Amino acid sequence: MAKLEVSWDTHARDSFKKQIKRIAQDSFQSAEKVIDDILELIDQIADYPEKYPPDKFKKDNNGSFRAFEKHNLRIAYFITDTIRILRIRHVRQEPKEY
Repeated sequence: MAKLEVSWDTHARDSFKKQIKRIAQDSFQSAEKVIDDILELIDQIADYPEKYPPDKFKKDNNGSFRAFEKHNLRIAYFITDTIRILRIRHVRQEPKEY
């Protein structure tokens, strides 16, 4: 299977930037590590889109909506002929079904 293209919803990108900005207030090095780690994992799902389990917060999920957690951030994505990053939330935020 060829590597899938990855795109980000605007809200997901803005949320990620906001989380990184918050982390950088305490530690620039920690923020850089979070960026590197999250982007590396997203790059891996382009090769292996079903690496992570189906998103338990997605109603009527047929398995196309998946999610993973790293550094207290929860990343939700959608698989079609591309990977679409839908949400990035801190794990302490109230989960929202969608």
